[in-house]
Amino acid sequence: MAIEIEDKFDVPMDYRIPDLTGLPGVTEVVGPRTYQLVALYFDTPDLRLIARGITLRRRRGGTDPGWHLKLPKAKGVRQEITHPLTRSATAVPAELADLVLACTRGVPLAPIAELDTRRGATTLVNGAGVRLVEVADDRVKGTVLGTEPHVERWREVEAELVEGDEKLLRKAGRRLIKAGAAPAGSASKLARLLSAATPVPGPPRAGTRPGSAGEVVMSYLVAQVDALLAQDPRVRRAGEDAVHQMRVASRRLRSALKSFASIVEGTDHLQEELKWLGQILGEVRDLEVVRDRFARRLDSLDGSLIVGPVRARLSSDLLDAEHEAYDRIREMLGGERYFALLDALDDLTGSPALTKAAGRRAGELDAVAARSWRRVTRAYARAQACDDPVAREHAMHDVRKAAKRARYTAEALGMKKLARRARAVQEMLGAHLDGVVAQGRLAAEAGTARQSGEDVFTYGVLTGLERAAAERAFEEFPRLWATTTEAVGKLL
Repeated sequence: MAIEIEDKFDVPMDYRIPDLTGLPGVTEVVGPRTYQLVALYFDTPDLRLIARGITLRRRRGGTDPGWHLKLPKAKGVRQEITHPLTRSATAVPAELADLVLACTRGVPLAPIAELDTRRGATTLVNGAGVRLVEVADDRVKGTVLGTEPHVERWREVEAELVEGDEKLLRKAGRRLIKAGAAPAGSASKLARLLSAATPVPGPPRAGTRPGSAGEVVMSYLVAQVDALLAQDPRVRRAGEDAVHQMRVASRRLRSALKSFASIVEGTDHLQEELKWLGQILGEVRDLEVVRDRFARRLDSLDGSLIVGPVRARLSSDLLDAEHEAYDRIREMLGGERYFALLDALDDLTGSPALTKAAGRRAGELDAVAARSWRRVTRAYARAQACDDPVAREHAMHDVRKAAKRARYTAEALGMKKLARRARAVQEMLGAHLDGVVAQGRLAAEAGTARQSGEDVFTYGVLTGLERAAAERAFEEFPRLWATTTEAVGKLL
């Protein structure tokens, strides 16, 4: 997967590419070299991909023929996934079709438009022969396919980063603008073509009154839905940290729906489905965390304390379990239950059941943050009232969950100081829980090792370290709690 960084410009048909020599680090301007590019674009009949800023094409000609899937990432930056050309010009490779299932939800992909582009490519090169930036001068004929094809013609210029830096890209862009170019009015050629022929859909969004509680809550919910959808293709490809980010988005959504039930009602079933999603994602995430945790523990030990194939077992056994958990995730991501959850999220962002309280001033939501924090204090009081150590430990898990909800609520309302305080409580109690979970995993792995006739001494050493870490977090917590409650009292 490549990251594409480029700037696009609209230009008149008689535009002249300016002299690009003299830019910092550029010793040679090579070209223009001419290509003929023919790209066939695919989407659902109701344009679900373009609504989410996604493009999928099969392109012939140029230096990179093949299938290209471009996914949104950030302003001016997109993820591009490529696949070699296939014999069929109309059947999308399964690998790419799977990556957009969160948008298509099983609706077939078909050709919707064709772009025939005559490109003049000019490359900015440094003294070592490294290609820094490519400037593409495109004369485009676009055709919207259908019973009555619609044709548009235009010219545009793209400046794309190759191996240079973004400072050079900006300087090249300024020189193009000085010569008469203007920042592009459309994010892509396809968007420009389609918008000229038919209204281009956007993702479902509900209207709310500016400055209202509903606006604040819905803006946060939309951001989390977008974050969840952005991670979907990365999770399918087992991208780094993707499962964690998708799980966090699902947790934040569920927490917000709980906290802001006075603003958006009727979401109980959706909350349960988000919990289900988080649990499935959590299998992989927990294994990733504990595998990395044990590797770091072993790295910190004196070599004399590592006896037997403990490193290999704690790596390979956990990795095997992780792969099995990924298989369950991929099965889930292609299932009807997941698609129904995504449909429900579309309904949430497009036509939520807003209450009368949604029309009130946004400032009134501060009371929700205060209530969220009171849940934390009540949970802690219940934990302290437990005489049985085991019951108290379980009650402290409830404190951690209440602190996480208070944190997410504060983040949704932009209350950064309160969010930091709640996060500190959550993380210290999380450190205790991580140590307890790690001890359980070590006990299971030690049992397997013992059955294989392996020395389990090192498992005992690691268990001791995890027990000490868990106990230390519990011992330090009362001091953190005292400073936190004092600070939060001044904030609320």
